[in-house]
Amino acid sequence: MTAYREFSDLSSEPAVRGFLHEPAQANGDGLVLTHGAGANCQSKLLIALANAFSNAGYLVLRCDLPFRQSRPNGPPFPAMAARDREGLRRAVDVLRSKTSGRIFLGGHSYGGRQGSMLAAEQTQLVAGLLLLSYPLHPPRKPAELRTAHFPQLTTPSLFVHGGRDPFGSHDELKTALQLTPAQTLLLEIEGAGHELMGKKSEENLSARIVQTFQEFFRKA
Repeated sequence: MTAYREFSDLSSEPAVRGFLHEPAQANGDGLVLTHGAGANCQSKLLIALANAFSNAGYLVLRCDLPFRQSRPNGPPFPAMAARDREGLRRAVDVLRSKTSGRIFLGGHSYGGRQGSMLAAEQTQLVAGLLLLSYPLHPPRKPAELRTAHFPQLTTPSLFVHGGRDPFGSHDELKTALQLTPAQTLLLEIEGAGHELMGKKSEENLSARIVQTFQEFFRKA
């Protein structure tokens, strides 16, 4: 497991707070990773992925969204979503000041959705997106699609999605991805739910995600 340290940047609002994973052998690229609506940056999934990407040479900033910095529990407020996106933009800028290569933005569920919306608004912000368990629609409400920004999304995006995710099936996500002009790839994790790393998920999930990410963005 790679070493990481607590990190904060309070030079501007919203503050950037989280953990910085510094690779032993850097490849020059950086990755911002953030969490979903019911978690924080200490989730099992984010820690495992941050360590795996750092082992592969990426500088990783695993950070809390502004809503989670404001209160330790509870879901985000829809009216404050723009502030969460601004927090991600700040995190990208902070990481860019620390490495010379490409910067990628990744997030689980709500965090990934906000990251994709930010990339649709600022098309040159990052080199690519890592979208973990994208919340395509609320559970049991397939008509309430969260794809309004997809036609404006031009940033290459890797979607990682569990086969038992109630927020959208693989087939539903494949159909939705046809709405975006971006180059996309769907990595299907059979047997996994929304958290991806449940009891039935693959033991080598993090390594598989990193390998697929590297192969995809080598071509993207």
